[in-house]
Amino acid sequence: MSAHRFFHARVHAVADLTPSIRRFTFAGEELRDYADPGYDQRIKIVFPTTRAGLERMPTGEDWYDVWRNLDTAARPPFRTYTTRRVRNDEREVDVDMVVHAVDGPASAWIAHARVGDEVLIFAPARPHTGASPGLDFVPPVRTGTHLLAGDETAAPAIAAILERLPESATGTVVAEVPDPRDVLYFPRHPGFQYRVAGREHRARHSHLVPAVRDAVADLVPRGRGGDVEEIDIDRSVLWEVPRTARGGAALKSAPLYAWLAGEAGAIRQLRRHLVREHGVDRRAVAFMGYWRLGRPEA
Repeated sequence: MSAHRFFHARVHAVADLTPSIRRFTFAGEELRDYADPGYDQRIKIVFPTTRAGLERMPTGEDWYDVWRNLDTAARPPFRTYTTRRVRNDEREVDVDMVVHAVDGPASAWIAHARVGDEVLIFAPARPHTGASPGLDFVPPVRTGTHLLAGDETAAPAIAAILERLPESATGTVVAEVPDPRDVLYFPRHPGFQYRVAGREHRARHSHLVPAVRDAVADLVPRGRGGDVEEIDIDRSVLWEVPRTARGGAALKSAPLYAWLAGEAGAIRQLRRHLVREHGVDRRAVAFMGYWRLGRPEA
């Protein structure tokens, strides 16, 4: 198991991949020890503000508890992202972020960051062995087909998964992105079908929810529905990743493995449909409600 640690890094390059996806290449000597467990490895990036610089960020083993006990104004904000590429020899890491209207410290940083700006990245460190915390794509060894679905906040993770899966893997990608040109962001996999659409002026989830329902109907036969514990997404985090105590897949085999992530309201609907209405084994479905519609960043 690899330990997580904080890495000091600076912005080395900024590139707009699509109208809504901006890639930040981070560089720094410490990144030679940055581990790359693969798939949808979650990381946290700490952003400095005028009131809370990076030097205020606690970095010990109990960093989170110390951070929570700080005065609100003294807390450097952090957000969760996905590792896209790691080049240890070059001491570089790529992280793709969604560009949208400024509604908090992360979106403000994304909008204004320039080469040379510094951040802290909380990520796995080398040497890496075994399961990795923050790796939520955990399909059974024998998986008939895959369903990868989400909104633009899930796009970097979906892209990373597609790049890591073997060519023999099959499945469907369902995604809803802000701009029709954003559909070009997703890497092409020979075994996957793509049902990706730009939202433009339509209501959020107008493509994602019905397209997932259609994909599930095509991928697996309807079974007997199971019980689903309803989660109050205004009070609790919708995050369910079935796995064994050692971090492996919860099942040895499954006809379908579904990975769904994005806005919590849509993910709750899809969770209910797959498990209760369609009968997909809940041990073969990973749900992650990253954010809540109508709630700006803290």
